[in-house]
Amino acid sequence: MGDIFHNKGFMSAGFRNLSPREAYAEATSGEAIIVDVREERLFGYKNFDVPRLIHIPKSRIEQENVKLSHDLPLIIADSVGLRSHEVMEFLISMGFENIANLAGGIVEWEQDGMPLKIDITEQLSGSCVCQLRPRNRQ
Repeated sequence: MGDIFHNKGFMSAGFRNLSPREAYAEATSGEAIIVDVREERLFGYKNFDVPRLIHIPKSRIEQENVKLSHDLPLIIADSVGLRSHEVMEFLISMGFENIANLAGGIVEWEQDGMPLKIDITEQLSGSCVCQLRPRNRQ
């Protein structure tokens, strides 16, 4: 399979980056899979609403990369698009070629009005990121 991301998005730090709209188009065309590398506590509340989505937290990606096919186009996503760069570096070192980073992560995805699945029972609360915890459930 050829590089479906060729001539799409933009290059930054040596990686192909896709806007949320570009990533959505690729993920809904049936070609690409979004790989959400946010930690488990962060993907309970808001998720990308696309047909092909895999959750593998960054903390486990090195152990679980064997689950990812080198033949499928992958869009690596996180909260804001920074940690996904580390995952991109790792996957490239493992021989993955048909991959792209979601610029801005799920934050930019939401700001661009792309579809989300929201589970209000998983919403986190706290006065600072260091104190986030699940809200009291009724």
